[in-house]
Amino acid sequence: MNEVLRIIVRGRVQGVGYRFFAEDAARKEGVTGWVRNLPGGGVEVLARVNSASKPRFLAALRNGPPTARVENLNIEMLHDDDACPEGEFIIKY
Repeated sequence: MNEVLRIIVRGRVQGVGYRFFAEDAARKEGVTGWVRNLPGGGVEVLARVNSASKPRFLAALRNGPPTARVENLNIEMLHDDDACPEGEFIIKY
């Protein structure tokens, strides 16, 4: 079963390759959706995940790339499946 998650990542996550890391992690796990920087210095991820890939994908986001320092993940399950695109995971600019 797929879930749609909105994830806000806080810490040193801009200017360290976090979005590219998240895109790579999503593709490895078959997750679709997008990632983008937020004006306040965080990163937002909207992801469609299945139950098998969810723990691995969230663990990857918690770790981040070597140059990042993830302080917090705020994870919200969305009930609107149409909010998240299917088919690919992209970086929004």
